[in-house]
Amino acid sequence: MKSTEARKGSGLCGYSYSLVLEGQNYTRCRKTSTRVAFATFKLLTLIFIVIFVIFPLSYKYSYKLQSSAVFLNFLHVPSDANYKNPSSYGLYGSRNFYVTHDGGITLGVWHILPENHTYPAYDADEGRYFEEALADGQDVIIYHHGNAGTRLTQHRVELYTILRRYFHVITFDYRSYGDSSNVAPSEKKVVVDSMFIYEWVQNRTKGNIFVWGHSLGTSIAIHSMALLQEKGVMPAGVILESPFNNMREEISEFPLARLFKNLPWFSYTVIDPMQENGFLFQSDKHICKVDAPIMILHAEDDHVVPFKLGRKLYQEGIKCRREDQGPLLFRAFDGKHGYDHKFICRAPEIHDIIRNFTSIALKDRTKVL
Repeated sequence: MKSTEARKGSGLCGYSYSLVLEGQNYTRCRKTSTRVAFATFKLLTLIFIVIFVIFPLSYKYSYKLQSSAVFLNFLHVPSDANYKNPSSYGLYGSRNFYVTHDGGITLGVWHILPENHTYPAYDADEGRYFEEALADGQDVIIYHHGNAGTRLTQHRVELYTILRRYFHVITFDYRSYGDSSNVAPSEKKVVVDSMFIYEWVQNRTKGNIFVWGHSLGTSIAIHSMALLQEKGVMPAGVILESPFNNMREEISEFPLARLFKNLPWFSYTVIDPMQENGFLFQSDKHICKVDAPIMILHAEDDHVVPFKLGRKLYQEGIKCRREDQGPLLFRAFDGKHGYDHKFICRAPEIHDIIRNFTSIALKDRTKVL
C-alpha cells in the first residue's frame, strides 16, 4: 500500500518532491511561487517607475523641490539650537544679534571676538562693547556657511575657534536658515544677504576684511564679492573651502545624482530646469571679476564636492584672471588624512596657511593701493 504522507525535506514548500506520491502539494506550491514572483515583479516595476520616471518629472516641474535640494534649509539640526547664547557652544567672548536690511529680511549674526581681545565685563553694555571692539582696527573675517545646518553647526564652530586667533569673526545665517527670516531663498536673495552683511561690517571696522566660504557658501561669497566689485568694494582676500565650479557640474557629480545621470532624460528633468529657475552658482564666472587674492582649499577625499571641481574652478580662474587682480592659490589636502568635506580645519598646517595667505593678501593690497 502506497503512503500518501510526505516527508519534510529541502524541496519547495518544505517537501522532498521525489517522495510526494500525490501531486497536489507540488501544484499548490508552484501556484504560490508564481504569484509571489509576479507580485515581486510588479512591486519592483512600480519602484522603478517612481524613482526613475515619476520623481524626475516631479522634480522638473517643482521649484520647491529644486530649492530644497540645493539649500537643504528644511534640515533644522540640532532641534534644540540656542542661537542667543554662543558661549553654550564654547564660544566665550561672543554675542548674538540681528540685523535687518532694506528688503525687510532679518538675519541672525554672531560676532566672535579675537582670541587676544579682552572679554566684556558681566555688567557691560554688550552691544556697545562689541561695536567698539569691531572698530579697533583688527582684521575681520566674514564666514559664509554651506547648505544644511546653521551658524552653530559643530564643524563650523570648530573652524571659528581657529579663525578667532587672527580675526574678529562674523558668521551669519542666510534667510530661511537658523533664526533668520523664514522666507524662501534663491541664489540672488542669499547673495543680497551676503552683500548686506559685508557692507554692514565695512561701515563698522577700520580693519581689513577677509571673506571665507565653505561648499555652497563659496559660490555665495564669490558671487556677492563680484557684485560688490561693481560698486568699488574689494575685500582684502577670499578663502574658498571645498568649492565647486558651477551648479550644473556639481549636480551631475553629486553622489545621489549618479543613480540618474546616465538616464537619457537626466538633463531634461534635473539639470535644465534648475538652470532655467536660476540655480546657477557660476563661481567659474564670478571668480574672474573679483579684484582680490583668492585661495582655494580642497581635500582629495571630499565625497560631497569632488576634488576635481575645485581644481576646475582654479583652472578657470587662472585662465580668466588678470595679473593685477591678485594671486589665485590652490592648496590640496591628501585624502589619507580623512578631512573629507568638512574638516580641513583639523589640518595641523591650517594656521600657517591662514597666516601666509593673509600676509600675501595684505602685501598685494598695499601694492594695489
